[in-house]
Amino acid sequence: MGYKFLKLATSSVKGGNLRIATRHYATTHEADLVVIGSGPGGYVAAIKAAQLGMKTISVEKDPTLGGTCLNVGCIPSKALLHNSHLYHMAKHDFKHRGIEVGNVSFNFDAMMKYKVNSVKALTGGIAMLFQKNKLACDAMMKYKVNSVKALTGGIAMLFQKNKVQLVRGVGSIVAPNKVEVKGDKGVETINTKNILIATGSEVTPFPGVTFDEKQIITSTGALSLPSVPKKMLVIGAGVIGLELGSVYQRLGAEVVAVEFLESIGGVGIDGEVSKTLQKILVKEGMKFKLGTKVMGVRKEGSGVKVDVEAAKGGNKETLDCDVVLISIGRRPYQDAEQIYKVDIIYAIGDCIHGPMLAHKAEDEGIVCVEGIKGMPVHFNYDAIPSVIYTSPEVGWVGKSEEDLKKEGRAYKVGKFPFLANSRAKTNGEPDGFVKVLADKATDVILGTHIIGPGGGELINEAVLAQEYGAAAEDVARVCHAHPTCAEALREANLAAYFGKPINF
Repeated sequence: MGYKFLKLATSSVKGGNLRIATRHYATTHEADLVVIGSGPGGYVAAIKAAQLGMKTISVEKDPTLGGTCLNVGCIPSKALLHNSHLYHMAKHDFKHRGIEVGNVSFNFDAMMKYKVNSVKALTGGIAMLFQKNKLACDAMMKYKVNSVKALTGGIAMLFQKNKVQLVRGVGSIVAPNKVEVKGDKGVETINTKNILIATGSEVTPFPGVTFDEKQIITSTGALSLPSVPKKMLVIGAGVIGLELGSVYQRLGAEVVAVEFLESIGGVGIDGEVSKTLQKILVKEGMKFKLGTKVMGVRKEGSGVKVDVEAAKGGNKETLDCDVVLISIGRRPYQDAEQIYKVDIIYAIGDCIHGPMLAHKAEDEGIVCVEGIKGMPVHFNYDAIPSVIYTSPEVGWVGKSEEDLKKEGRAYKVGKFPFLANSRAKTNGEPDGFVKVLADKATDVILGTHIIGPGGGELINEAVLAQEYGAAAEDVARVCHAHPTCAEALREANLAAYFGKPINF
């Protein structure tokens, strides 16, 4: 895809909304770099710029730092995913392992409080990291609950350590070298040599539907429900829908996922992995209606009714639920039509092309800042991992079989089931497999797909291998600790290059 995320910018922003929050500064500031947005891409870019000696100002409009990922995305959802998984194991799996725990129940309020504290700890840490790196710092962040505790860890710690300078309010680029920030106390002007837009993304609206975040909800509302609904309908069986749907399914809700496509998992997932994941989730209790489009969503009485029909035309029906979660994707927060090229204005993350992933934004931020400083830059868009944090986890990098068939590329497949992996089998987690796709002529790894225990962790070894152009034989000949689930990755690479694994 190339190094295209640099030099995308605007001198007049639609609506004047980009990012920022409050301030206790003089009217005018001078900076080498202004970063608009403090999400994963923005705060990492700001810290890197400060480490490289640039006077950097971070602009953020929200009360807390970290953007969607840390506040209403990756972090809170993983807290709920992990804890709901532990509850599900205690309820349904422990007895088979010889663990007697009696009558198991859950405290939903306490579970949500744990999620909130996890977010606070991390958002506080960025503030301390900023201070350490001497970015232009406004005032210490104010937190809704337990601010002192928040400032001792997470993002607050990172701000303090790195001395990041923060200007709070809504930022607008009014000229190529000027940003205006509208905060609680008026307008501040920042004169800067460079501007970096890292404004992230927002939930894609559903035509004709108004979100109340109580019964008709987005992912944000799903992270803050007051109680577990009896029946939840999930529109969209992509990453977000599957993750949040599985949380509430584990906690006792009847969950039905409606998907327009004939498969689950979203863009990039390998077809065989998608089918396997669906079978496992169905076995766990989740239901699916694939090849189905939603025609309308409406409240009726105390519930919600959703009108659906077959995507290719045909059967129509109305589904009843207590809560409907609409997770049909996200869109850039910045209006792309308002962006044009200016040499000293740049953009990264969700507001530009490419997968909307926090780690993609982080790496773009670092490389972008290094490019501003005139350093050599490199970013391999073919080596960005994707993960679905269901149980089992799904992780992949590179090409899927469908991609390679479409390209007409000759390839070979190496697979190894976790059922034959000693650690996975001993741990009672035998579902899934590792699948490696390698070039038929050169043996160079083209893609790796994992569904199974720790798939989100295991995929990183595959990413490293693919980043350095490894062949399947290279991974197969690397000694792996025994017994570990990572041995399944080695065996799959062995199967790809040699044709046969050892232990299956």
